[in-house]
Amino acid sequence: MEMVLSEKVLVLNRSWVAINVSTVRRALTLVFQNSARIVSPSDYSTYDFEAWVEATQAAKEGKRIRSANFSVAVPEVIVLTAFNGRFTKEVKFSRRNIFERDGNLCQYCGKKFDRGELTLDHVVPRSRGGSGTWENIVLACLDCNIRKGDKLPQEAHMRLLRKPVKPAWATRVGVKIGRQRKQSWERFLEEAYWDVELKE
Repeated sequence: MEMVLSEKVLVLNRSWVAINVSTVRRALTLVFQNSARIVSPSDYSTYDFEAWVEATQAAKEGKRIRSANFSVAVPEVIVLTAFNGRFTKEVKFSRRNIFERDGNLCQYCGKKFDRGELTLDHVVPRSRGGSGTWENIVLACLDCNIRKGDKLPQEAHMRLLRKPVKPAWATRVGVKIGRQRKQSWERFLEEAYWDVELKE
């Protein structure tokens, strides 16, 4: 039982943005205090404790909390009912985050590649005054990178999939997910990953 209560739970603020990782024990305390509700990752339904017991009592799979009177599924995601704060730490400009922003897609041909088959391309080449910024660096496959060479995209008769911008990632900023990451968290981390849609 003690090990189950030490399992990790993803905490969302009232706007459904991931802001913390807690223990099951702390998450259930928040739910009992009506400061949070348990979220079903499959359909986004929310539950107070009694409703969660009723909804998961019959289920057999997954980790359970058992007592003499009931057996209930261990929650993996909760949403706070009042707190709507969020972290505003800057997104680090790094190779890893460029790959995250562009989703391993060549920004010229639109095909998805393994990381080793992609390179960072300066939209405006460095030799022509291009800088190393969010707005001037995109992923490119080796073929597109060679084809573009030292030209501007329009000079090489190539078009960007979308205008490169600095991402506004609210979910992971300030939240250390680490190795305890669960499959049920993915949709909350990925779907809320972008604050704004990137547009031309």
